[in-house]
Amino acid sequence: MDFEIVGEITQIETIARGKGVRNRARLQRQYGQGRWRKLKGVAYVRLLDGSVRFAEIHWYQAQGIGKREFKLKLPFLD
Repeated sequence: MDFEIVGEITQIETIARGKGVRNRARLQRQYGQGRWRKLKGVAYVRLLDGSVRFAEIHWYQAQGIGKREFKLKLPFLD
């Protein structure tokens, strides 16, 4: 990851779940069986240059496995 999440992720919404998650087969091979979902939310992130920005974040999550593969969506919200 080329950023660090600072604080709490808020405004969490489900983008896709079950068969709607395109990378489900790969996620199951890499991390294990689970009810995979793709989610999005907003949070403050610290970039490599040290600046803190407010941004939208996407990630995959499964019960018992946790959050995986965070992605930073551009442009920034602030």
